[in-house]
Amino acid sequence: MTAASNNNTLGVGLFDIRPIVLVVGILLVTLGIAMLLPALYDAAVSNPDWKVFLASAVVTSFFGVSMALMTWGSAGTMTLKQAFVLVPAVWVALVTFGALPFLFSELQLSITDAFFESMSGITTTGSTVISGLDTTPPGLLLWRSLLQWLGGIGIIVMAVSILPILQVGGMQMFKVEAFDTPEKVLPSAAALAGSITVVYVSFTVLAAIALWAAGMSFFDGINHAMTTIATGGYSTRDASVGAFDSGLIHYIITAGMIFGSLPFVLYIQALRGKASPLLRDTQVQTFIGIILVATAAMVTYQMLQQPGVDLEERLRASIFNVVSILTGTGYATEDYDSWGPFASIVFFTLMFIGGCSGSTSCGLKIFRVQVIAAVALSHLRRMIYPHGVFIPKYNRRAIPENVSASVMSFFFLFIACFGTLALLLTFTGLDPVTALSAAATSIANVGPGLGAEVGPSGNFAGLPDAAKWLMSLGMLLGRLELFTVLILLSPVFWRS
Repeated sequence: MTAASNNNTLGVGLFDIRPIVLVVGILLVTLGIAMLLPALYDAAVSNPDWKVFLASAVVTSFFGVSMALMTWGSAGTMTLKQAFVLVPAVWVALVTFGALPFLFSELQLSITDAFFESMSGITTTGSTVISGLDTTPPGLLLWRSLLQWLGGIGIIVMAVSILPILQVGGMQMFKVEAFDTPEKVLPSAAALAGSITVVYVSFTVLAAIALWAAGMSFFDGINHAMTTIATGGYSTRDASVGAFDSGLIHYIITAGMIFGSLPFVLYIQALRGKASPLLRDTQVQTFIGIILVATAAMVTYQMLQQPGVDLEERLRASIFNVVSILTGTGYATEDYDSWGPFASIVFFTLMFIGGCSGSTSCGLKIFRVQVIAAVALSHLRRMIYPHGVFIPKYNRRAIPENVSASVMSFFFLFIACFGTLALLLTFTGLDPVTALSAAATSIANVGPGLGAEVGPSGNFAGLPDAAKWLMSLGMLLGRLELFTVLILLSPVFWRS
């Protein structure tokens, strides 16, 4: 079959998939090139898995190049409908090919476990089925970190460039007000994405240097820098960051998680001489406020429960784990399940909130919580003063009705998906606490949950395969803002 006939086939009918195939192909080539890094590292340390990575890179690049060449020069401009299909298609394709090294490495993970690990990596969730990380081949450890790093920058670019156009769950606030519109920051989406990449890489390099200087090995520093800025949470040790008995390392990673959870567009504005939006943005202020309040509550609770414990140690452990759970990173310095029921409830609540929009963070996002609170407060005032005019505001500006409607819709879908996922997980045999925790950590892309099985001291390997596939779907839904996946299930979408 000729290239022309292939193009015609791809473009037949009411829906032209050529632009989608082209973009997916280009990104698969990028993923294939990234596989060469762990291949080179494994080869340098004489680990035989370098052959696995090289073969995976060849296969991935072959499919990517084939898809790109098949559609090159005939894709045309992408429509809104195609963009909706593109977003989940890209993630599923990258996850599928990203699982190849896990599948064929010396670990020989099952298809289910390999897909789960890859999905958890690219969505920056951080849940893992691999035990014995301390003795895991270095190439695989590096690959896990690279997946999260690539997923982190991917979600930022998507959040500020694609989702506002799709008007997904209130993300159009980026177009309306939140960042003085991306168009005013930089003239094009390509320029915006390029600047975000520069900031993202710079933060990663600085974090790696700081961790190395604080006592980490070069390899551990690189890996933790990538997963910190990506708020992913994959570590090179079974004990996570708790394996590094250094207060300085804990504080550096805490700062890195916070930096990764703030809006990257605001960083760009600050570098262009407009630092005030970063300091005055109510989303940033609320995010920092939640960290301070939750940390203070956790320290107070622990001091009351265990009088005489070292204050600095409790403060460091509290702020680290609060930031880790709130940002959806999923690192742990110790088993916070042992802190008591109050701590469990606080962490369970923080899982859902997440960090700021336009960052690598996850969950509901701070600005959505603010919009919901503003709309609810306005409604309460109207109940007290029926004839009054109360306009909900965000960042001192009125919230458009379409934004508040989409945020409320997103919130409803978020809770509905969480409840449905938890119910389905119980159907696979999980107990209610584990099911609720696993559903929360999946849909909010947090990583570790609560309880002995999926908590900070547990591992997801023991879960039934059906539960892992359900959680993989939950991770994808949570990372892609629900609407971009669920809309594909609507017959109306395909008839439009």
